[in-house]
Amino acid sequence: MAAGIQPRVLVYLGALLARWVAAGLEAAVIGEVHENITLPCGDISGPRGLVTWYRNDSEPVFLLSSNSSLPPAEPRFSLANASSLHIEALSLQDEGNYTCREVLNETQWFQVWLQVASGPYQLEVNISTTGSLPNGTLYAAQGSQVDFSCRSNSRPSPMVEWWFQAPHSRNEPFGNNLTVSCFTLLLMSRNLQGNYTCSAMNMLSGRHRKVTTELLVYYPPPSAPQCWAEMSPGLFKLQLTCRWDGGYPDPDFLWTEEPGSVVVGSSKLGVEMLNQSQLSDGKKFKCLGSHVVGPESGASCVVQIRSPSLLSEPMKTCFIGGNVTLTCKVSGAYPSAKILWLRNLTQPEVVIQPNSHYLITQNGQRSTLTIRNCSRDLDEGYYVCRAENPVGVREVDIWLSVKEPLNIGGIVGTIVSLLLLGLAIISGLMLYYSPVFCWKVGNTFRGQDMNDVMVLVDSEEEEVEEEEDAAGVEEEDANEREELPKEIHKHGHIHRVTALVNGDVDRMGNGLQALQDDSSEQQSDIVQEQDRPV
Repeated sequence: MAAGIQPRVLVYLGALLARWVAAGLEAAVIGEVHENITLPCGDISGPRGLVTWYRNDSEPVFLLSSNSSLPPAEPRFSLANASSLHIEALSLQDEGNYTCREVLNETQWFQVWLQVASGPYQLEVNISTTGSLPNGTLYAAQGSQVDFSCRSNSRPSPMVEWWFQAPHSRNEPFGNNLTVSCFTLLLMSRNLQGNYTCSAMNMLSGRHRKVTTELLVYYPPPSAPQCWAEMSPGLFKLQLTCRWDGGYPDPDFLWTEEPGSVVVGSSKLGVEMLNQSQLSDGKKFKCLGSHVVGPESGASCVVQIRSPSLLSEPMKTCFIGGNVTLTCKVSGAYPSAKILWLRNLTQPEVVIQPNSHYLITQNGQRSTLTIRNCSRDLDEGYYVCRAENPVGVREVDIWLSVKEPLNIGGIVGTIVSLLLLGLAIISGLMLYYSPVFCWKVGNTFRGQDMNDVMVLVDSEEEEVEEEEDAAGVEEEDANEREELPKEIHKHGHIHRVTALVNGDVDRMGNGLQALQDDSSEQQSDIVQEQDRPV
């Protein structure tokens, strides 16, 4: 009988549901897949009557009844609080309309709309980058194009948002409330390095999931690497150092010996230590820097090591009680040489230390040793300038002589006396051999308009000699009187006179001519007197 009544009940139930839906008395309940849900049978408190639950598909389907003689359609259906339908392990197929019929004093119908949400599950973020590190961190080259996508298994489709957080800053929405699952950055820059978060939220269930991915922006150094060699502190070894700054992350370095590309060592620091046995003058070492986003061939630099050469004066002199400076200059050394001063006589192989007696200064590869208050017993002898670097050692000897101080005043006086004596001799010779020149010099100071007459007269000694020789040469003089000009007789002495009048050579010549004329007249008068009879 129950089987015969059931179709009519269902038809009647369908008619009531149609009217109930039209009346807008539907309740909505949201559940999630794999979770449990309870559907209420109306909003009634107090004793409840006979309750029966149906699923409204194309036609009503019996699910559960408070009548214990009617088993539930599935074990996961049960009655809660004497009237509510409890469903375990929801699935997407459970979504739909449910109807509760209650019979107490009267029959009442209640409808519930069940919505089943799923996800978001398995949120998948894809970033098309240049590469990834062993720990999974992604990196992109500066200036490259990067594609972003975010997908999830969700019902209904979730709302997707992208957030970006730069280092040491707060989290911000990427773009203007970006709600799309895919976008592209055409030109990556350094300020776009940070954490990218894809957030997906199921708008039905309110369930929220997010995935954060760190993205690094790499860029190679902008300039060429630099490398150099130096002595290691505290150790007499050669330290090779290579730097290639300005990139991110730090590059890798490989040192090789050239030629032959013999590997010396590789590291992130670019520093290698070499023993003296690995060194020789003129050897070259090459540093090859490589970067994860740099040029495939990398970048390199080369250093060539050299032993030092020394330049110095071989001998120096110091006066007792004075100071002297010895100079030593190093050239051609690479790396730079250490310069030491030693005494190879009194204290061989003992380095001279600066004190009140020795002053040592160094400017670059030039060193000076100043010895104060020189002493012959203490300071005279050989001094050694030593230059050493890991490639080689060079030494040069300098001999220091300590002497008594010179009498500078006496030397200066002697030099001045000699100069004055030489000047006097030169002046006397000029006066003796060139009177005309002396007259011109004197006339220059007197001026051209002076009427002075300069007369040069033979000295008294010459007059005496002429008187003594007068008797011997009297006859010769008598013969010569006919041919020579007339001499001037004064006080019994004979003088030969040459006069310059007003500094005029022409007038001097006229004066000589006049003198000759006078002499001729006097000679003529003498001849006439001789011809006169006695």
